[in-house]
Amino acid sequence: MRRPGSWWRGKSTPAKVETYTRSSFLIYPLVEIGSFGIPALRQLPSPLSWVLFLLVVGHAALGGVTGSRTLDWTRDTRARPKRLLWVFAAVTAALAVLSIVLSIRGPKGEEAQAAGAVFVGVLAIGTGTLALAVREHRRIAYGVLGVALGSGTVALLVGAPALAAAVTFGGVLLAAGFFSFASAFSVWLLDAVYELDEARETRARLAVAEERLRFGRDLHDVMGRNLAVIALKSELAVQLARRERPEALEQMIEVQRIAQESQKEVREVVRGYREADLAAELAGAQGVLTAAGIDCTVTGSVAVLPTAVQSALGWAVREATTNVLRHGDAERCAVSLRAADGQVVLTVENDGAPPNSPTGSRTGSGLAGLRERLSAVDGTLEAGPSEGGMFRVVAKVSLPSASSSASQSSSSAASASSSSSSSSSTVPRPVGERAAS
Repeated sequence: MRRPGSWWRGKSTPAKVETYTRSSFLIYPLVEIGSFGIPALRQLPSPLSWVLFLLVVGHAALGGVTGSRTLDWTRDTRARPKRLLWVFAAVTAALAVLSIVLSIRGPKGEEAQAAGAVFVGVLAIGTGTLALAVREHRRIAYGVLGVALGSGTVALLVGAPALAAAVTFGGVLLAAGFFSFASAFSVWLLDAVYELDEARETRARLAVAEERLRFGRDLHDVMGRNLAVIALKSELAVQLARRERPEALEQMIEVQRIAQESQKEVREVVRGYREADLAAELAGAQGVLTAAGIDCTVTGSVAVLPTAVQSALGWAVREATTNVLRHGDAERCAVSLRAADGQVVLTVENDGAPPNSPTGSRTGSGLAGLRERLSAVDGTLEAGPSEGGMFRVVAKVSLPSASSSASQSSSSAASASSSSSSSSSTVPRPVGERAAS
C-alpha cells in the first residue's frame, strides 16, 4: 500500500505547482457559493432566494469547468475553449444584470445588500476566470476597467443613484481587479516554474555535450598528429619497399613504435575520462545541490584513500547526486565519508524521494553499474528508504592493510618494469642490429 502523501511526494516541483494552481481555481466555485449564494438564500424571499441560489451554483460550476479547460490551454494540452468562454461570459453578464435589478428594484434592506453582493461577486469571479484566456496583461487591465464601467452604467440605467453607481463601479473594479490579477499571476508563476525546469534540463544536456566535446578534443589532440605521421611514414615505407630499399623496414619499425605510443596515450585518455576524482565529485555535488535549492552538507576526508577506491566512490557520489536531482524533490541532503574498522563508508541521505522512484530501484542501470564498480574494489552498495521518510545510499569498500598495500605497490612496480623490458625486447630492430647481436 502507498503511504499517505506519497502521491504528492511523487510529483516533480512543476507538477506540484500546477496541482496547487488548479486546486486554487477549483476553490473559486466554493468561494462563490459560500460567500454569495448561501447569504442570498437566507436573506431574499423564499422563491426568489432559491432561484438566485441555483443560478449562482450553476454559474460557479460552469466557471470551474471553464477555468480548468482554460488552464489546459495555457499548458498547451488543449485547444482554446472559445465557445465555452463565450457561454460563460454571457451567463456571467445575464446573472449580473439580474442581480443588479433585484438589488435596485427588488426588496430593500438586507435583501438588496444580498443581491448587490451577488452582483459584485459574480462579476469579480467571472472576470478573473475569463482573464485566464488572455495572455497580454494590458488587455486584462482593459477588460477589468470595461467590466467596472459597464457595471456602473447598468446601475444608472436601472435607476440607481449616481453615488450608488459610483460605489458599484469602485467595488467591481477592486474585486474584479483582484481576481484577475490573481489569475494572471498564477499562470505566469506556473509558466515560470516550467521554464526553469526546462532550463535545468537544458543545462544538464549542455554539460553532457560539453563533456563529450572535451573528450573528443582530447582524442583529437592525441591521435591527430600521430595518425598523420603514421600515414606519411607508411607511404614512405611503401615507396622504399617498391625500390627494394632496406630503409623501408626502419620506417615500418617507426610506424609500429608510434602506433604503440598512440595506443598507450588513448588508454590514458580513456582512463582519465572514466575515473572519477572523489574530492572533486564531493565538491561538485555540494555545489550542484546547493544551486538547486537543496541544503547539502558534506563531511569526511579523502586524503588517505587509494586511487581505485576514490574513483569507485566518486562514481557513487555522482550517481546518487543525479538521482537526488532527477527523481525526488529533496530539501536537504547529507553526504558523509568515514573510514573505520578497515573499511570506508560513503553515505548519501536525502529526503523527498518517492518510494517507487528510480532512486530506490535495485534493478536500475545506474545502481547496477555502481555495484560493478564497487565489486571491482571489494565493495558493496545498499540503497533504500530509511527512517523519517529519508532515502539512503550506502557504499562500503574494504581498505587494504599497510603491508598488503606495500606488497601490491612493489609487485605492480616490478610487473611494470618487467612488462616495459619485455615490450622493449619485442620491438623489432633493424637488420643491422640483429646481425650484430
